[in-house]
Amino acid sequence: MTTENSVLPFDKPAELTEQEQQNNIWRLAIAQALAGANSVVIFAAGAIVGNNLAPSAMLATLPISIFVVGMAACVFPAGEIARLFGRRIAFLVGSGAGVLTGLFAMLAVFMGWFWLFCAATFLGGAYAAVVLSFRFAATDGVSAKRQPQALSLVMAGGVLAGVIGPQLITYTMHLWPGHTFVATFLTQAVVAAIAAVILWSVKLPELVTVKNNTGRALTEIIRQPKFIGAVICGAASYTIMNFLMTAAPLAMHIHGHSQEAANLGIQWHVIAMYAPSFFTGKLISRFGAIGIAGAGILLTGVSAIIGLEGTDVTHFWWMLILLGVGWNFGFLGASALVLQCHRPEEKTRVQSLNDFIIFGLMAIGSFLSGGILATYGWNFVLWVSFGPLLVAILTLGLILKGKS
Repeated sequence: MTTENSVLPFDKPAELTEQEQQNNIWRLAIAQALAGANSVVIFAAGAIVGNNLAPSAMLATLPISIFVVGMAACVFPAGEIARLFGRRIAFLVGSGAGVLTGLFAMLAVFMGWFWLFCAATFLGGAYAAVVLSFRFAATDGVSAKRQPQALSLVMAGGVLAGVIGPQLITYTMHLWPGHTFVATFLTQAVVAAIAAVILWSVKLPELVTVKNNTGRALTEIIRQPKFIGAVICGAASYTIMNFLMTAAPLAMHIHGHSQEAANLGIQWHVIAMYAPSFFTGKLISRFGAIGIAGAGILLTGVSAIIGLEGTDVTHFWWMLILLGVGWNFGFLGASALVLQCHRPEEKTRVQSLNDFIIFGLMAIGSFLSGGILATYGWNFVLWVSFGPLLVAILTLGLILKGKS
């Protein structure tokens, strides 16, 4: 069996055995759960810690925005490491960044250093950039027919992230009296180390680009209507999800709700993000990537409408739950569409470009989120979200019209 250390004399990568495919999916799904828990910790606690440490309330959500910048900035380096040394090495480097995230954040909270906490969240974003490739790695060595299912099953590992992350905060944030969240971030570092151990035994085919740099120019690839639609839909899904999720815990705090209520809201949000993955792949196979992506965009819009209906705990919770389901359909539908846009030798470049564009736009939205919330309030944050969603649904409609 051809693995990452061997040489492929042809463009099409070898298909893995059934056992190897299952081994990869399970390991990547578990690692997705653990790494996702790290991200959940930052999203659930980052704005609260930022509000406590920042020199201005306008900077409260800056650590989360810098997390997103870390994702965008490290997508290409992560792809290059995978291209040169194999995906598994990239996974381990990312896990190392995850360990440092927890350790630096722990020190920052203990010492009251806001900018060190921002540096920690940047490393957390670097870790998340590597974790993003788990979904594509699951499709390596898998037949084209089974790729949507493999992609969605790995993403389903995020269901556990939705349980582990918030509970990790709830049970550890007060373990050290007078230093809220210090024990939380130390535990976060341990979780990242465990993920590295699990990823060590992942076996993947060699990335074709290691031995073969042929393929179409990126300018040709990005002109494809499918690729344009995939990027716009993926960017709208992820940007609006992050835009609202970044502001929601702080908005709940502003409206008098407890940290535990915010933790529970984020928990159900993350579960809703990943639980549909058990069947999203089958839905994509049956109804098509464009149809499922469009359904995700519409659900995201419905979630914003629910948020506009009131500021009770239940409004926040239902908004976050539907936001999660909408993200799952929108982002996985867009990811499946990306798989239709490249050849095997082009995969790392195209996948990295897709993620870079998505998270570059997401970073802009994340930076705006805290300032808009502080200046104009929660309702205005919700209204702003409709713009990108409208662009995405119109783009998908034009692609479908072009195919008819």
